[in-house]
Amino acid sequence: MERTTRTTPFRAAEVEAELHALFVRGLDGDGEAYRRFLQRLSGHLRAFVARRLFGWPDEVEDLVQECLLAMHNQRHTYQRDQPLTAWVHAIARYKVIDLLRAKSAREALHDPLDDETAVFAESATEASDARRDVQALLAQLPDRHRLPIVHVKLEGLSVAETAKLTGMSESAVKVGIHRGLKALAAKMRSGGSKA
Repeated sequence: MERTTRTTPFRAAEVEAELHALFVRGLDGDGEAYRRFLQRLSGHLRAFVARRLFGWPDEVEDLVQECLLAMHNQRHTYQRDQPLTAWVHAIARYKVIDLLRAKSAREALHDPLDDETAVFAESATEASDARRDVQALLAQLPDRHRLPIVHVKLEGLSVAETAKLTGMSESAVKVGIHRGLKALAAKMRSGGSKA
């Protein structure tokens, strides 16, 4: 006779009722009920997650802990008249999806580039072109706008340092940055022609 490891509908209803009762008592301040809820739920989640991460047993326990933490942090969102296991499973599914996305992204990082020299050469050329374009646009601005942008935005100096360096007041530096950036945006929209 073949044994089945699936939860029967009757058993699922028992699990739901038990977990729900413990969780609600825990929400109402019963620490012992909440501890028992977490213990029982851990086993339930472990089976749920393991079925979805077949072949990645090392990830199961980490994901169970993440699910428990997420549930604990989001326990205030649970509506008591709703099935608890549906809420738990939704959280667990999101965590599984997040893990799969992260694994996929990490694996993509290890894919070799077909022609990395072309990619890097194109990137360096684009950066050089962009720098030249910005410098040409900045050269069209009056010093009261250009210098604050160059020193604060490009060189990373503070407003106070820029004021000392240029002999401008701090408020003039701030106004110069604001008006200069506005003028640069207008020049970019018009294709770089002099305004």
